[in-house]
Amino acid sequence: MELFSRLVLHSLDGIVFGWLYALIAFGLSLIFGLLNIVNVAHGTLYMLGAVFGWYFGGTLSGGNYWVALICAPLIVCLFSVFLETVVLRPIEEDADMTILSTFGILLVVENIVLLWIGGQGVTFNAPFEAQIPIVGYRYSVYRLFVMGFAVTTSLLLWWFLQKTRYGLWIRAVRMNTELSLADGIPVKSVNTVAFALGGLLAGLSGVLAGPFVAVSPVMGLNVLIIAFIVVIVGGLGDPFGAVLAGIILGVMESLASIFVEPTLARVIALLFVTTFLFFRPNGLFGRGR
Repeated sequence: MELFSRLVLHSLDGIVFGWLYALIAFGLSLIFGLLNIVNVAHGTLYMLGAVFGWYFGGTLSGGNYWVALICAPLIVCLFSVFLETVVLRPIEEDADMTILSTFGILLVVENIVLLWIGGQGVTFNAPFEAQIPIVGYRYSVYRLFVMGFAVTTSLLLWWFLQKTRYGLWIRAVRMNTELSLADGIPVKSVNTVAFALGGLLAGLSGVLAGPFVAVSPVMGLNVLIIAFIVVIVGGLGDPFGAVLAGIILGVMESLASIFVEPTLARVIALLFVTTFLFFRPNGLFGRGR
């Protein structure tokens, strides 16, 4: 394969994975920006999205992917609401307890999934296997669908945050919680919506990634590390900075894999984005905290 063709195809792969990183990190950043909670279980929500995607898309309803794409994120969203209202709300003022609690949730859910699907991992098929010619080679239409779906989702998120009442409230609470309370904004309700939205995005990312990654109980822990780095580089509490940082990381990792093995490529990409923090310690747009 010619170098130019490899650069194009690997760049496309990097953008696809970058958008998935971005969706996961968007929710994580949104939660931290509002509640100052470091949600260690966020990667578990991504894993649950992939597992329920496998369940609905591989073993139920005759393997209907579109059922999985709707049902799996909604189930993860409801679980996120339970996590925020029942587990975290009583202890949200204690940062150490929230970290320990979310870590405990991570361990419990991972072991339940381990009993359910086993430790070897499972897979499910994409809704279509078509390929199209790009720079003289065949490229998966499903991966292009994932990229387009992620872009559309991000645009809808922008619309929600900028044009709706709850979006306005979320931005207000993120800027100043005390003043928001004084203005009559239902802060507790806003926090629940933000947590639910973060879970929905993580679950959606899991379903989208499921057909081309191994679905296993530990997959969430791997992506959690990447998500935290993306959130820090994008600026703590800045969701749209996290989106851009996720795309940059995905493209860097994919392009590096042209020249070195994938594991080393990830190391190089992570070193690149973390070195960036020496020059902009507050994130890409300088709004991190």
